Amino acid sequence: MQRRMILAMTACLALPSGLAMAQAPAGTQPVRLRGVLDSIDPATLEMTTRDGAKVTARLPENLRVSQMMAAKLSDIQADSYVGSAAVPQPDGTLRALQVTIFPPAARGVGEGHRPWDLGGSSTMTNGTVASMTNGTVGSVGTGQDMVLTVRYAGGEQRILVPEDVPVVTFGPGERAMLVPGAQIILSGSRAADGAVTAASVTVGKDGLVPPN
Repeated sequence: MQRRMILAMTACLALPSGLAMAQAPAGTQPVRLRGVLDSIDPATLEMTTRDGAKVTARLPENLRVSQMMAAKLSDIQADSYVGSAAVPQPDGTLRALQVTIFPPAARGVGEGHRPWDLGGSSTMTNGTVASMTNGTVGSVGTGQDMVLTVRYAGGEQRILVPEDVPVVTFGPGERAMLVPGAQIILSGSRAADGAVTAASVTVGKDGLVPPN
């Protein structure tokens, strides 16, 4: 049961909205919203997104809740299964915006390299850390940063992870964690009339602002 829950939560974090289309109910569009939880009752929550929009979302009885926790660059080990939002550098290398260390039960979820929803040319790479070194990628890096070779079925990416880039992990949560002021990521669907229904909510533990 816990493995199935972790896999479901990870899928919401690992797949961009466009690739989650099949998971959205017919006649709706998948949506991912990041922001602050303003209020909540058993049936709905209200939030302010990072761009200042006010959103009300319906909460199903089977809402999945996870918590995102701060981790450290040193927590990434060879063979870790990770996801990294990144942007391309002028020389074609990738520079991480964040790194998520997935729990062992989530290995393989969302594996691959694809566009991401952080604007511009951002990408998400989910895969296994094949190697890690201190140094630079191409002309980028200070020598104090980490370079990850992340391998997935059909390819690999070399990703520069600056030492100040957010590194997080996550685990199961509960509705009691959803309190006003919490930083959240809501994944769900938007109907043709604009109504939003949540499928899952990830909450930052101890005030953590989820980076992805």
